[in-house]
Amino acid sequence: RYYVTKDDNVILSSEIGVIPELQDKDVKIKHRLEPGKMFLVDFETQRIVPDDEIKEQVASRHPYGEWVKESMIDLERWTQEKAISPAPFDFSSTNRKLNSFGFTGERLEMLLLPMGIGGKEALGSMGNDAALAVLSEKPRQVNEYFKQLFAQVTNPPIDPIREEIVMSLVCPVGPEGNLLSDPNKEHCKRLNVRHPVLTLEEMETLKSKVYVDRDGKKAFSSHVIDCTFPAGSGPDGMIQALERICDEAADAIQGSIGSSGAQAVILSDRLTGPDRMALPSLIAVGAVHQHLLRTKQRPKAA
Repeated sequence: RYYVTKDDNVILSSEIGVIPELQDKDVKIKHRLEPGKMFLVDFETQRIVPDDEIKEQVASRHPYGEWVKESMIDLERWTQEKAISPAPFDFSSTNRKLNSFGFTGERLEMLLLPMGIGGKEALGSMGNDAALAVLSEKPRQVNEYFKQLFAQVTNPPIDPIREEIVMSLVCPVGPEGNLLSDPNKEHCKRLNVRHPVLTLEEMETLKSKVYVDRDGKKAFSSHVIDCTFPAGSGPDGMIQALERICDEAADAIQGSIGSSGAQAVILSDRLTGPDRMALPSLIAVGAVHQHLLRTKQRPKAA
């Protein structure tokens, strides 16, 4: 909320009534900052700059629209152009894979089934009375050791359907340009992902194809890393696998002499079977992320 008084003072606060001695007869303008809009007081011109004027000034500095149209890679369109069909699913190994990744009958029926059939997140009112993973005597999955501390309220709500004006799931991934340098066309050479959950066709396109730009140069490629290790190798085998994955990811992004590296690293547990165990994805992704931060390569790839 903000007030503009008749003596040209601007009062901005999160609530109404923070200055109780302010009289209505002294107020010239009462308004609120609307969702998705900006509030700017220009001290040089001594005026409140309208939201559309601010955005027009910023948007007109460079041909951003042309840069995005020419350089941005749309994953959905790329997938449609390549028309790749994923390998047929082997349902004979479904039970074995469910056991390998810790899926229970309760999780399948109460969580995954409503999501798969109705496309909605499953809801329950009985709560979770299971022991905290850190206190439990039973083996638990890695992700169960992480708990949300409180219900964080966002304004506006994080809802890409009802709040699509100010919130979207679309996310550009891949190499990031230097934020401190002047904007240019190279900053737009990223992969535009419309949804955080990829289809099988999109994943297959990422794994098996190389995107080539209008000039015939490689613009986006990926490198697949196996995230499994021998089943009988124990904790030492797990640590060795983590070190191997981190080194392979760094080498793939760095590239070899005379050729550029990959713009994306895909961590795969497809080889999970009777003789090979999969690293928990949370551990694998976290380890690679931290390793690339230490080697100063994280902004180079997704």
